[in-house]
Amino acid sequence: MKDDNKFSLSWFFRWFLNNQGVTVLLVMLLVFLNIWVFSHISSLLTPIFSFLAVVSLPLVMSALVYYLLKPAVDWLEGKNFGRVSAIAVVFLGLILFLIWAIAALVPMIETQLTAFITNLPNYIRDVEDQVTLILKDDRLAQFRPQLEGLVTDFSGKALEFAQTFSKNAVDWAGNFAGAVARVTVAIIISPFIIFYMLRDGDTMKDGFVKFLPTTMRETTARILHNVNAQLSGYVQGQVTVALVVGIMFSILFTIIGLPYAVTFGITAGFLNMIPYLGSFLAMVPVVILALVEGPLMLIKVAVVFTIEQTIEGRFVTPLVLGSKLNIHPITIMFILLVSGSAFGVWGVFLGIPVYAAAKVVLAEIFEWYKGVSGLYEEVETQPIVEGDEHAK
Repeated sequence: MKDDNKFSLSWFFRWFLNNQGVTVLLVMLLVFLNIWVFSHISSLLTPIFSFLAVVSLPLVMSALVYYLLKPAVDWLEGKNFGRVSAIAVVFLGLILFLIWAIAALVPMIETQLTAFITNLPNYIRDVEDQVTLILKDDRLAQFRPQLEGLVTDFSGKALEFAQTFSKNAVDWAGNFAGAVARVTVAIIISPFIIFYMLRDGDTMKDGFVKFLPTTMRETTARILHNVNAQLSGYVQGQVTVALVVGIMFSILFTIIGLPYAVTFGITAGFLNMIPYLGSFLAMVPVVILALVEGPLMLIKVAVVFTIEQTIEGRFVTPLVLGSKLNIHPITIMFILLVSGSAFGVWGVFLGIPVYAAAKVVLAEIFEWYKGVSGLYEEVETQPIVEGDEHAK
């Protein structure tokens, strides 16, 4: 005990180990050191990354479906169904829903999407013609050269992209076929993974915790519980909001008479799973089509977008998601930027749930560090009384 007291009073402990600034610098140094090491041994890790790329797709798909189906399975189990029977009923319902979706929606979406892609170059030319007519207004005479240059440049690039997209569709078929093969394998494997996750998910967590030392079990169980709650709330909430948004857009687009209404509505719902940016991205092709249809359609689309954003922001998102993740909007935008740049589409969709899980783990580590370091203990200070000060 005396040796421990001597160590805690030594200059090395006070100025190095027990120093908050030094600790922060050490953590930053370790982070940069890890980045440097991985950047220099990336070629050695290529087989590992290839393996993870193959395995990650069925695992991610299984995890998403698991979080979506688990509430229904738990509810049926509470109604005196056996666990396996509840899983079988939910699987049967999912299969029937997929059969209906494939039979009813896929042919219509395929027809609308093919027609839109085929006509996209014509739509861009029509938009350019309409903008040119607007620029001929005498009130814009002094700005006409600059605006015409911008329009010509934009329309040229957009037309080039549309033509390239149409011409290279066949060339991309090979890559698309490879992606379809990977997705097909994932679809075949995922039901088995989902079944065992639904049946043994809780017991697997308890079994994992039992392998740990007794001093770590309570903390690990708490971390796993909190991470599971964060991921479950996020996945279920985002899919529910996306479903509602897709239905709203499909109905509203159909009411105003917009071509390809269902396709654009479903696309908007899917992209809505990207927080803050999804709906705006989905509106880009809609606005192009509205410009082709005429100013009245553009006004109708603007009204639809305003109505949807109001309903989603005021009612749907607060009721479904609430403040489950407790992440600041600026943080979300930064996560989307970094994860999208680093990992592409996967990063955009998975960046926020990964951050939410990491946040839980880091919060637990920080609480442990607060107790161990003693740097965050509140020190009570006695207020100075004027009478006492004069007496001194």
